[in-house]
Amino acid sequence: MIMDYAIYFTFACFGASVMMCLWRIITSDGVGTRVLALDTMVINTIALMVLYGLLLGTEIFFEAAMIIAMLGFVSTVAYARFMLRGNIIE
Repeated sequence: MIMDYAIYFTFACFGASVMMCLWRIITSDGVGTRVLALDTMVINTIALMVLYGLLLGTEIFFEAAMIIAMLGFVSTVAYARFMLRGNIIE
């Protein structure tokens, strides 16, 4: 019972964090800040998926979180390369 309350509280905290990152993406000036906020939002979304898997007691969300983590890493590297060099594929 107390674990359910703790999970709901962390849902609220990570949900608020996702909203703050979304606000930062919308209102920021530079591209670097937007990429950093997007990467942080991906990490928070992964945490929300893991929490949802804990709440339901299923393991499928953990595997989905791993896939999203890999995609988030690749997209962050691609954005960083684009900012530094102007192209992604050489």
